[in-house]
Amino acid sequence: MRPLLYSINATLDGCVHHNAIPADEALQQETLRATHRHATESIGRADALLFGRVTYQMMEGAWRLDTRTTTPPDWTEPFARTIDAMKKYVVSTTLDRVDWNAELLSGDLGEEVEKLKQQPGGPLFTGGVKLPMVLAELGLIDEYEFVVQPRLAGHGPTLFAGLSKYVELKLVDRKELSSGAVALRYEPRR
Repeated sequence: MRPLLYSINATLDGCVHHNAIPADEALQQETLRATHRHATESIGRADALLFGRVTYQMMEGAWRLDTRTTTPPDWTEPFARTIDAMKKYVVSTTLDRVDWNAELLSGDLGEEVEKLKQQPGGPLFTGGVKLPMVLAELGLIDEYEFVVQPRLAGHGPTLFAGLSKYVELKLVDRKELSSGAVALRYEPRR
């Protein structure tokens, strides 16, 4: 069975807004470089990506190579090439079509994800906030990774706000990044 991996950046107080990074320019650049290196490694462990509409559209706008209108820093290229080439599955009730090597999932989310997990291949990878909340409720996430940034944001959105039940986790890996962020990987206790 293909495992479903989840990864997200969060501040120490749990803020998961993608702009919640250090404001000091030197620290911001090192944080971004370290985060991108780690994100490239993380998604590189998977064969395909599973996104909700918001995350899919945000990622497509930032990382789709054939529609770029700006030239990002060179150090983002490995991440851009990795995510651009990967198969993507998009969960949405509002989109009627997707492209960028993507397939729209319709029907019961639990059943659709179970089907994907039963297919041959390597791990599936997801990110974002709303879709992973539902996946956690359904017990479908096999690994959680929190890349904890050394910052307090004082605002949200926050991780798993409104989760209806506890998800007991066990630590399986810990990695300190050069920026001072810490990547913590957990598996559910089953």
